[in-house]
Amino acid sequence: MHALNDVHQQFAEYFGIPALKPYAWLLSKKLSEGHICLHLDQLPASAAELPPAYFITPGSRQLEHIPLVGKDGNDQHPFVLFQNRLYLQRYFRYETAFLDRIRQFLASETTTLPHRLQLLEQHRPFITRLFAQAAPVAADTQDDLADWPLAAAITGLLNNFTIITGGPGTGKTTTVAKILSILYATNPALKVALAAPTGKAAARMAESLRTTKLPLEAEILEKFQTLQPATLHRLLKPIPGTPYFRHNGQNPLNYDVVIVDECSMIDVALFAKLLDAITPGTRLIMLGDKDQLASVEAGSLFGDLCLAQNSLNGFTPERLDLINAFIADPLTRLPQQQATENDSHPLFQHLVELRRSHRFTGSGGIGSFSKAVIKNDTPVLERFLQTNTDEQVHIDTAYDQQLFEQFIGGYTAFIAEKDIRTALKKMNNLRVLCAIREGDQGLKALNMRIEKYLDSKRLIQQAHPFYENRPIILTRNYYEHGLFNGDTGLIRANEQGILMAWFEDSSGTLKSIMPGYLSEAETVFAMTIHKSQGSEFDEVLVVLPAMADSPLLTRELLYTGVTRAKKKVYLQGAADTILLATQRVVERASGIATRFQSGAQ
Repeated sequence: MHALNDVHQQFAEYFGIPALKPYAWLLSKKLSEGHICLHLDQLPASAAELPPAYFITPGSRQLEHIPLVGKDGNDQHPFVLFQNRLYLQRYFRYETAFLDRIRQFLASETTTLPHRLQLLEQHRPFITRLFAQAAPVAADTQDDLADWPLAAAITGLLNNFTIITGGPGTGKTTTVAKILSILYATNPALKVALAAPTGKAAARMAESLRTTKLPLEAEILEKFQTLQPATLHRLLKPIPGTPYFRHNGQNPLNYDVVIVDECSMIDVALFAKLLDAITPGTRLIMLGDKDQLASVEAGSLFGDLCLAQNSLNGFTPERLDLINAFIADPLTRLPQQQATENDSHPLFQHLVELRRSHRFTGSGGIGSFSKAVIKNDTPVLERFLQTNTDEQVHIDTAYDQQLFEQFIGGYTAFIAEKDIRTALKKMNNLRVLCAIREGDQGLKALNMRIEKYLDSKRLIQQAHPFYENRPIILTRNYYEHGLFNGDTGLIRANEQGILMAWFEDSSGTLKSIMPGYLSEAETVFAMTIHKSQGSEFDEVLVVLPAMADSPLLTRELLYTGVTRAKKKVYLQGAADTILLATQRVVERASGIATRFQSGAQ
């Protein structure tokens, strides 16, 4: 690549120190790929990426002697060298602030734990009834039978900082509903914040709570109806024209409990600012799927936290016995091998993985396929490819045009629907998902193919950019309209015949905006898998690029795309492409795990 077109080389040349240039180039490139830092232990492999003009002397420790490189981020050096990792100062400070705040959460629990244990005992009958099995569990199933949702609930009740991870349908939101039910029973005046990176994810969490089927008192159900979900930006209240928020360490959020869903999507900068705005005495419950794609921006902090320990779901023998005392069915008690006496990791007893999906059951279907993808289970994947008879997963290795047209014909449902609110819901019943933006299987080409087909069927008329029934997705935040990057809407005429962009906000209220005010919006008949995070659809068609060796294709990407479907997934891609994708793992460099384990600040 020519130096003038190489943004990483422009960055490196800016500092004018020959010994620093190759490291600056690599760090810039790593940041663009989502890493927080450059891991110097991996330099032999990374150095192969350098332009011909740059080279690194093997075994050199020259970074330690460069004046622009600091040691702890407390000075004004633009770079920080820490634990054999090179950071930009800003990202080192973000990572440090993130870790420091979590340590403060953990430290604050020592004073609250005795009282919370008492509350737990006082509400034992209520908790036991809340978690009673609706149906007996079969002893011969292959699933993990342990009642991890109850373990997660008790963990969330006792701790100020709790991580609950699990795949689709494992009951994360139901577990949160039970935690809130117990907390409302102990404190009817409880102040709760629900948030997520996208409006869609926040609204979905709130809707699940409002429509819960749990046997709760009317007073608690009424509390659920008043919960107002928000995007993280809306929760923190951005200051227009700046990267700062009104809520921060000096002006913290005024809540007793903050619950954040889809945490895998949050980058390091936003995560640090979120935690800065939450006081350590507040309960923070973080939900997400550790196997999903990480954020588009730098950082995979949720995944880093989940992988920081050698194993998940560990408890002291005393805590394990406490949890099991609430479980009547011996089959669903936590196994004794989950108990350990000497785990000194700071996050020990703060992270619970929900392991049994109630949405995807049995030996086949989306659950089995997605599990094989994330575990790179080649025999299972090959069985899906060879038989291709599963009711929930259909694999098309030939990119069949008829299948494509049959699927996108489903968009007729929202186009024919007259009621705008219902049309928005039907629009989100299905979606075409892709891995890349360019090329024949990319975002632009797929949306054009879909528009051309629907136009040929006279379902849409592309007379101008904002045509009737065009589905759109915003690609930037519009704070002035209360709309955010990733929100989806529909172009429809209002009662006066004026074309408007219609959205449903997190509280379910319809709002309309003149399309001209939304200059950065894209057609969303098809969307990238990255953008689909936080969304669910009844059916999805995942279209993979024909290039089998595309480095963008990873098991996390494929897993995320497949698990957006609740009922059926169609997957267009060559067999080699699918098998190669599951062999690639997203690995992002950060210091989270090492700094937690070592206690380093």
